[in-house]
Amino acid sequence: MHMSNAPSTDWKEVVAPDEAQRFAGYARQFAELQARKSQKYGAGRGLHRKQLTAAYGRLEVLGDLPAFAAQGLFAQPAQHDVRVRLSNGGMDKAADHKPDIRGFAISVRGVQGDSALGNGPAKSQDFLLINQEKFAFPQSAEFVDFVVAASHGGGALIKFLVQRHGLLGAARQIAKTVKTFGRPFGGFASHAMFSAAPIACGSYAVRVRLVPHASNGAPVRQVQHDWDAEFSGRLRQQDLQWDLQLQPFVDEATTPIEDASVDWPTPYTTVARLTLPRQDPAADAALAAEVEAAVFDPWQALAAHRPLGDVMRARKVVYFESQKGRGAV
Repeated sequence: MHMSNAPSTDWKEVVAPDEAQRFAGYARQFAELQARKSQKYGAGRGLHRKQLTAAYGRLEVLGDLPAFAAQGLFAQPAQHDVRVRLSNGGMDKAADHKPDIRGFAISVRGVQGDSALGNGPAKSQDFLLINQEKFAFPQSAEFVDFVVAASHGGGALIKFLVQRHGLLGAARQIAKTVKTFGRPFGGFASHAMFSAAPIACGSYAVRVRLVPHASNGAPVRQVQHDWDAEFSGRLRQQDLQWDLQLQPFVDEATTPIEDASVDWPTPYTTVARLTLPRQDPAADAALAAEVEAAVFDPWQALAAHRPLGDVMRARKVVYFESQKGRGAV
């Protein structure tokens, strides 16, 4: 059967009747995990605790965009100030050479419109991107169980996986996890980043990708012991640029809203250009402190870009609890 790449507004979310109760439980579990790790490291986030680099820049929204993309933040050409936070994804402040998810969070300032949370005007439009095209789990339940088990060490994680999947299933899950975390990473200046889960774009639904310009330099070929030094070394020498792109929902079978483990095959359209001007992040302690204290949250967004799907709905509750836990709200 031929797949149509035509953007569609015929998407829907499927909200389970027990979500509010389950998500509140997830938030309590993550709050306990976060408090436990904060006793060791000081106040910080539950995940993506280790901030690597903070930077400032601008986002230039392009014109003449297709209808599915010309919504919300991208409705008309504009320039916006941004803050960027680069991080390792783990709950610990692990050494940079260890396998991990890498995070590229962008806070777009000066936006106009209602908040996705329905609490007045939006403060910013945040994009939380990772170096994975898709989420490791279809929905939030197994992800939460996995993270909570992992927080108690490798033995607890293996025990959990065996109980959940049996011996063979546990072995498959471990192999899958090793593959996910161990994928080669070319560095924050030269590796594509992804939202992995969808957001609204007006009446359409999209996923987001950030693609580095070739002028940023070639990807690194070896594991780095200091990802900040690798990235900041480039930024001290030159401006760094990326294309921000959107890919549309076309139908539920091809581009599911509720299953975040599916990599959508639809083509991407460039909608904006991110530029970090030449700067020395290591010399700007005030910016680093501002970014570390700030909220980066997919729900800190315009209503036109409301996060979609089970994983995103869970993040709404869990992130807010995490922000309270570190005094950010």
